[in-house]
Amino acid sequence: MADALGNLNDGEKHTPGSTTPNTLISHHVDVAQAEAEFNALSRQLTKRSELARQQNRSQSSVAGTLQQQDVEKARVDDFDRFDLREYLTSSNDANQKAGIKHKHVGVVWEDLQVEVMGGINSKFLLNRAILGAILGFFMVPILWVWALLRLAMPAKGETPTNVILHKSSGVLKPGEMCLVLGCPGAGCTTFLKTIANHREGYARVTGDVLYAGIDATEMEKYYKGEVVYNQEDDIHIATLTVAQTLAFALSTKTPGPGGRLPGVTRKEFDKEVLDTLLRMLNISHTTQTLVGDEFVRGVSGGERKRVSIAEMMATRARVQCWDNSTRGLDASTALDFIRSLRIMTDIFGQTTFVTLRVVFPLVIWIPGESIYELFDKVLVLDEGRQVFYGKPSEARAYFESLGYNPLPRQSTADYLTGCTDPNERQFASGRSALTVPSTPQMLEDAYLDSRHSRDMVDSRGKYKLHMETEKTDQETFREAVILDKKKGVSQKSPYTLGFTGQVRALTVRQFQMRLQDRFQLFTSFTLSFVLALVIGAAYFNQPLTSAGAFTRGSVIFAALLTTCLDAFGEMPMQMVGRPILRKQTSYSMYRPSAIAIANTLADVPFSAVRVLIFNIVVYFMSGLYRSPGAFFTFHLFNYIAYLIMQGFFRTFGLMCFNFDSAFRLAVFFIPNFIEYTGYILPVTHMKRWLFWIVMFASSLSCILLFTLYLAWQACVENEFMRISLVCDGQGIIPRNGLGLTKYPDQLGPNQACTLFGAKSGSDIISGADYLAAGYGLDVNDLWRRNLTVLIGFFLLFQLTQILVLEFQYGLDLSINIFTKETEEIKQRNAELREKKLQRDDSHVFYSKETLGQGRTFTWERLNYHVPSPNGPLRLLHDVYGYVKPGTLTALMGASGAGKTTCLDVLAQRKNIGVVTGDVLVDGRPLSSDFARGTAYAEQMDVHEGTATVREAMRFSAYLRQPETVSIEEKNQYVEEMIDLLELQDLSEALVFSLNVEARKRLTIGVELASKPELLLFLDEPTSGLDAQSAWNLVRFLRKLADQGQAILCTIHQPSSLLFESFDRLLLLERGGETVYFGDIGNDSRLVREYFARHGAVCPPNLNPAEYMLEAIGAGVNPRVGVRDWKDIWLESPEFAAVEKEIEAIKSEGLSRPEPDKRGISTYATSFLFQLRIVVERNTTALWRSPDYAFTRLFVTTFISFFISLSFLQLGNSVRDLQFRVFGIFWVIVLPALVMSQIEPLFIYNRIAFAKQMIESSSRIYSPYVFAIGQLIGEIPYSIACGLLYWVLMVYPMGYGHGSAGINGTGFQLLIILFMLLFGVSCGQMVAALSPSVQVAVLFNPFITLVLSTFCGVTIPYPAMGKFWKAWLYPLNPYTRTLAAMVSTELHGLVIRCKPDEFAIFNPPDGQTCAAWGQDFVDRFGGYIDNLNATVACRYCQFAVGDEFFLPLNIEFSKRWRDAFILLSYFVFNLIITIIASRLLRYAKR
Repeated sequence: MADALGNLNDGEKHTPGSTTPNTLISHHVDVAQAEAEFNALSRQLTKRSELARQQNRSQSSVAGTLQQQDVEKARVDDFDRFDLREYLTSSNDANQKAGIKHKHVGVVWEDLQVEVMGGINSKFLLNRAILGAILGFFMVPILWVWALLRLAMPAKGETPTNVILHKSSGVLKPGEMCLVLGCPGAGCTTFLKTIANHREGYARVTGDVLYAGIDATEMEKYYKGEVVYNQEDDIHIATLTVAQTLAFALSTKTPGPGGRLPGVTRKEFDKEVLDTLLRMLNISHTTQTLVGDEFVRGVSGGERKRVSIAEMMATRARVQCWDNSTRGLDASTALDFIRSLRIMTDIFGQTTFVTLRVVFPLVIWIPGESIYELFDKVLVLDEGRQVFYGKPSEARAYFESLGYNPLPRQSTADYLTGCTDPNERQFASGRSALTVPSTPQMLEDAYLDSRHSRDMVDSRGKYKLHMETEKTDQETFREAVILDKKKGVSQKSPYTLGFTGQVRALTVRQFQMRLQDRFQLFTSFTLSFVLALVIGAAYFNQPLTSAGAFTRGSVIFAALLTTCLDAFGEMPMQMVGRPILRKQTSYSMYRPSAIAIANTLADVPFSAVRVLIFNIVVYFMSGLYRSPGAFFTFHLFNYIAYLIMQGFFRTFGLMCFNFDSAFRLAVFFIPNFIEYTGYILPVTHMKRWLFWIVMFASSLSCILLFTLYLAWQACVENEFMRISLVCDGQGIIPRNGLGLTKYPDQLGPNQACTLFGAKSGSDIISGADYLAAGYGLDVNDLWRRNLTVLIGFFLLFQLTQILVLEFQYGLDLSINIFTKETEEIKQRNAELREKKLQRDDSHVFYSKETLGQGRTFTWERLNYHVPSPNGPLRLLHDVYGYVKPGTLTALMGASGAGKTTCLDVLAQRKNIGVVTGDVLVDGRPLSSDFARGTAYAEQMDVHEGTATVREAMRFSAYLRQPETVSIEEKNQYVEEMIDLLELQDLSEALVFSLNVEARKRLTIGVELASKPELLLFLDEPTSGLDAQSAWNLVRFLRKLADQGQAILCTIHQPSSLLFESFDRLLLLERGGETVYFGDIGNDSRLVREYFARHGAVCPPNLNPAEYMLEAIGAGVNPRVGVRDWKDIWLESPEFAAVEKEIEAIKSEGLSRPEPDKRGISTYATSFLFQLRIVVERNTTALWRSPDYAFTRLFVTTFISFFISLSFLQLGNSVRDLQFRVFGIFWVIVLPALVMSQIEPLFIYNRIAFAKQMIESSSRIYSPYVFAIGQLIGEIPYSIACGLLYWVLMVYPMGYGHGSAGINGTGFQLLIILFMLLFGVSCGQMVAALSPSVQVAVLFNPFITLVLSTFCGVTIPYPAMGKFWKAWLYPLNPYTRTLAAMVSTELHGLVIRCKPDEFAIFNPPDGQTCAAWGQDFVDRFGGYIDNLNATVACRYCQFAVGDEFFLPLNIEFSKRWRDAFILLSYFVFNLIITIIASRLLRYAKR
């Protein structure tokens, strides 16, 4: 166990005054006393360790019982109390006795400076023009060449940069903890990331950082996993459980035999580590719960943060950097976490850097001060400048000596941060900014001239000299790292686990992810099976005659195309896991390339079974050659082709930084492998010059083309080498039919067989001859060439994935991106800056008329149960309370106690589970306008990423404030919110570029902009904010309450002053049990008296908010008292008073006249107003996404251009007629490509809509408006795409030579526009019906192949089965597209065969060609070129284009009917999208 919690292998203890090199290791804690404790504890090692193991086993046996009782309950009895110091000390002593080496890494940084791109005060402006994206795309090759040239040429000038971390120096020895403090933007995160060797994304990092004397370059190369950084955001795989997440981390970091105690196996080690981590962080009850995220229901926010903490602890890193890792934790849990870090740092000699923001808010909080005192060093930053580094006990006195007001009631950490904040700091009496260092530069200069700087320089120099001369720690560290590695792992590798071990661990994880996504699995298998049935039925039981020759190739092509296109869905999935990949590879859990092989291995069990079932159904239903060898050969090549395409699309997904760029590249190849597999366009008819252009343009294109060509070739060779075909029916000319009886029924000497490979005088054609004559294929290539080459391509694309992942898997850039200011925005920003300088706090946010109704919100007997595998689980139990107008109510409790759940239930945002109890307003049930009268600032920050801060808040104000309020008033109110939340400098920044803290402020601002009339809900609004921002926010909430607003707010880690700002408190313990509800009182008197009466006396110097949580057992410590606090509450007079008060509130409310419900509406604004605002926002969002818009244009343009090159300037031969039809056929491919791009965007927007508008209870706008707005925003781009496609199709191919003429080409444009609109609406419909992108993309191949198969081209109408003719053919929108376009193009088009297109037959002796064949021509069409000849009659199949399409059930006179039927499908899709958007709720909360 010990190894996992901080390299618990350290066998040495650090005693002050020792003559060993560890003399340089200092502590703020009394180490001598700790040593005495350690010695006493070690004597109890055997007994207590065994007891702990027994308790662990007993706990695991009752885990199921605990979960059945309550999903969020985790009690700790006195007997089973977990003592971390005792456990780690005993483990460390055991390691020492076993001879396991320690790892001590002190950190020295000198003149460390970090720069980012852009000059001082420069802004990164968004290039919103599509033209810029187009130029950027085509300039890529030129820029690559220029970049190479610049490497060879000396630079004339340096790129302008901005210093965000100025020269910083210091030293932190093993066993020490450093607290890094600063206001937002001070550079705390930059400092931690740089210390942790995370330098990507910065323009330049200068200065030296040494780790036990090892420089940063060597540390990155060989010991990357020993220096780690825990980011503020919690990034996990949402669909894995907590136990699976941590088990994977442990599986990659478990030390080898040299790093474990003798006799301890890997499984035993991992199990004990996992149990200890869960118990230490008090999340043992969450092991089988999904981690979850913003969109997947899982553990609570605080529990998710503890999962992040446990994951990094499992890395066993020696240098740890924690960036605001207490965000989202309650005060008690935060305190426990920091104490745990202190214990591990003390015992194992870790080197720990920590930033904390809200742990020390404002007025004195003794536990917060105690946390501060746990640190050995404190570093204070101000705008990237180091203004103090030294002992925590000396920091306050230093700043007081500079001339800052002492403020003794303010915590030291907050005081230090406040001294760097111009809005918060206070100067001592008689001092001012003129006499006190007050700018960052002046504070830095003052520090550099101080004794503390000289002490730091002296300490750094001594420790640096020690590292250079006494290299014991460094050598021991290197040796310990080597011993930790598994057998076979290179000593130079930064990984604990070898590559094969990494692949094994990742394969298990990826398999779990796929297996647990049951809906996706069920959908993929079902769609594949249904599609197999459809294709098999369409080509049912193909005959061994000339009629079945071409269709056998068709069914093989359809099967191959289906499985290969199914792999297209892999591309967007590669974009999803990149943040997790970056985090875990930074922990050195695995090489990036290992995930590529693991993905393939984990997917094989699922894809192999799915493709096998598909092939069985298609193969045997269609009547292909029935033998085991033939089938398994077919399946082998089909599945290998799938694996190759899967690797191909995954490579593109990994190469590109966004889906749009990957999609553009994929579209470059899709036409190639569809058209150039040899089926649609035989090799003998390919334009050779175009083939070479394609080859030189992209070698990957040739590889892909060759891959699919070989796969199709192998499958048809496998089939035709085993069969012979009989020439009959349509393959014989001239022949009987349509009343003719003059010709022989069997192939005679005066007839010809039109089938490839036919021999004179024989009606039997060998399949091998058919392939050789028609396609130029040799069946002997089946095994000697096709299989080996395909296996080679499979390995190639596995290799490309590995290479891409190793050398490019994304950067984590931290910059704000701004839009260009308009004149109005410039003026408003100037006003905000002026107001910021004046600091006027006398805002009036609500008029008396706005909040004059004074309605009270009450709830009684509130219970909430959710479904689980073990039956219903109770999350809330008999919760009572109320919120009156003009009051500010706090909802508090430990992490996982159900605070957010309670808030969700009260706000009516839960859509799963069962809620019971009464939730009333003035004693009456909630009306339909309840949601409109409330606002909910949720914990997760979900916004439209392309909007600016101002636009996001205006959007909320426009739609959520009544329509009677003028736009100018709404705009002015938004300016007040921007000023209040101190977002002036970010008002034009795009939301997606904001950091965590700014996004949190925006979330609050968006809700405040709505001016809720009834109630304002806020879920942990201060989480992630610095102390001053948190105080400003609570002060603002207090002002709102004083003006009549009712507010219910969950809050973590409040200081005494913040706590006293609230009027009432609802306190919950684990299990959703009420501990207290009532007034707080001045100086928290009423709350303190209540707890004191029941044995929990709060000392006068402690923060009551913190003490309450400790008293009820919120942390790892047991509760105060014997009885459960919920039982005490239920028997208390305070509870009886609450019940009585609720009854009084209801009686008073019911005594008033019931509000007039006639004017009640669900939304604050009208439908048309909503639609206008939403369409404006969608249009702006698309305009600011040039990659997306350009991809739409690129896809249609490239498809049209590429196909036109293949069919350039078509003539009037039979082959050209077929090519004209194939060119039109490509129009029906457009919807499939459009759908693939539309669906991810629609689903993301739907998630944001659901989170912000529906589940946040704001009812900001209608789901009908959402669906219509999404479509309207796409229409302009669809029109532009249609025009480009039409221009590049009609004129290069030479369309418009039939009777319809040029006017007919205009009609073709209309059909193309209708098809693009159909594709957009169909994609949005599929997305609206699908729960996720993974599921949506599964429908695309199904829809595309079914519609294209039964449109009358792939299977001609006469050959189609009666079942399909009866309903699917006429209902198919593609039927209408092809009928309208083909009839328009071919009507009246004169056809003249080329010499090689004639069918040659000899008439009987003494007869001319006219005498023998004219009757046949009169019945079946076409013409005989040499009517008077007596030998070698030349017959052409068609004389005019109408003869081609009339047998296909297509009529020129019905083309307009077909066009408007196609348009009706667009309307139908829109209606289904609207209904699905309204009724389907996939975001379960």
